[in-house]
Amino acid sequence: MKIKFLGAARTVTGSCYVLEANGRRFAVDCGMHQGNREIDKRNEDMQPYAPEDLESILVTHAHIDHSGLLPRLVKTGFNGPVYATVPTRALLDIMLQDSAHIQEMEAEWRNYKNLRRGQPAVEPLYDQTDALKAVGLIRPKEYMDWFEPVPGVRARFLDAGHILGSAVIELFVQEDGKETKLVFSGDLGRPDQLLIQDPSIVETADYLLMESTYGNRDHKDPQKSREELAEAIRYSYANGEKVIIPAFAVERSQEIIYTLFILAKEGKLPADMPIYLDSPLAIKATEVFKQHPEYLDKETRELINNGEHPLEFPNLRFTQTAQESMALNNLRKPAIIISASGMANAGRIKHHLRHNLWRKGASIVFTGFQAMGTPGRKIVDGAKKILILGEEVAVNAKVYTIGGFSAHAGQSQMLDWLSNFRNKAMKVFLVHGEAKAQETFAELIRSRLGLEVHIPDYLEDVTLEPGRAPAIEVDVAKARPSVDWDYLLGTTQKLLGDFRSRLGEVKSKPWIDQTELRERLLEVNQSLMKLNSEM
Repeated sequence: MKIKFLGAARTVTGSCYVLEANGRRFAVDCGMHQGNREIDKRNEDMQPYAPEDLESILVTHAHIDHSGLLPRLVKTGFNGPVYATVPTRALLDIMLQDSAHIQEMEAEWRNYKNLRRGQPAVEPLYDQTDALKAVGLIRPKEYMDWFEPVPGVRARFLDAGHILGSAVIELFVQEDGKETKLVFSGDLGRPDQLLIQDPSIVETADYLLMESTYGNRDHKDPQKSREELAEAIRYSYANGEKVIIPAFAVERSQEIIYTLFILAKEGKLPADMPIYLDSPLAIKATEVFKQHPEYLDKETRELINNGEHPLEFPNLRFTQTAQESMALNNLRKPAIIISASGMANAGRIKHHLRHNLWRKGASIVFTGFQAMGTPGRKIVDGAKKILILGEEVAVNAKVYTIGGFSAHAGQSQMLDWLSNFRNKAMKVFLVHGEAKAQETFAELIRSRLGLEVHIPDYLEDVTLEPGRAPAIEVDVAKARPSVDWDYLLGTTQKLLGDFRSRLGEVKSKPWIDQTELRERLLEVNQSLMKLNSEM
């Protein structure tokens, strides 16, 4: 049996693991890669996936970093069944269409620029038709229901406690007269979070693929996190400004609304302070949560049965249209705006940050993981200015990083979950985490639980055979192409030398032309200063 790691390998995006057993190929997850330009290129290259040869795909949950390439695979040849839980299917119905809309809009924007430059047009990664086809392939399953993704493999979903419908996957593979059990944690939720039930306990496996997003730290106490949110609200309300909350459309937005519901009951939310959920996707996702109360935790179901719905209260308003969203930026009174995306790298949140990040008295509240290279990460790391929609914006607002809202288990919670496994010969593969977090977590697992741990690389091939050490192959040159810094710096120095050699010609130009050239050179200098400050 083989596993190929096509994403979430030393990163937190692009989750996808292609398995081959008895000559049959299937995949667990098919997430979109999100990050810088080099990472984004991975979404274009379907050759490692060989979609026409995949027989099925199992999806752990609806987040785009686990599901967002499904339409791309369909566009390039995949036509097999996709297995997911009932709520995941409902969420994918809206999320993949939303993602397709974004792909279409981005392609349209790039083509507008390309036409002006005389460059060829580009196609979107996928479109609405591809998204609808992908959703049409989904075969929904309830938790604990057995099914066969390919002959010789039995599988079932258990509750991962991460978002609505999220799943841990148990796989039993029959090969060469032997049965091997693999467990995929998916994104593991933290116990006692609002709305969602606790993660299911698993006790046996030969191989475990486990997420490690927060492998190097624990979350703040939920009560303290709620108090921090109340403090942000008090601060901006007193200053007549807004609280801006970048939030993922699924689970995080709903948990924040629930938290605001609690604060309102506790008298810590000003009665005249409106809350705007400014994300069509988050609004639709909230409706999915309401339609599936049977998947919510006991406390939430009891509230609903008693006539109190934590996703509905007087201060809460939904802004569906772009016009309604833009109107919020003209609102000159305190308000709370929850908007996508959670890492502030796409969607309406960018406009809200552009209008509020520079305002003293405003609050920016981050409630989840911020990946390297994203605007959210730069703000959290203390940037004084960031580039938003082509404009440099000062960071004058008060920035709050509230970790207690994360839908991921923290370090101690992951160790607690992992300690339930009884097989001391089990081998652990750490996925879905940045290198520093994974290395810290791997050492903890080895020292405290005595388990063997491996951190796979992008495009790594692993052959698994019970009783033997995994055979590992990876083409490092393909996985992490080296950067030719000498060539890049040499080019920069040559261009600067060319400019200096033509300085006499520059000085002979009219004064207006000289000032324009000076401004452009100042922009180059500022970019270099920014590069140096980020190192």
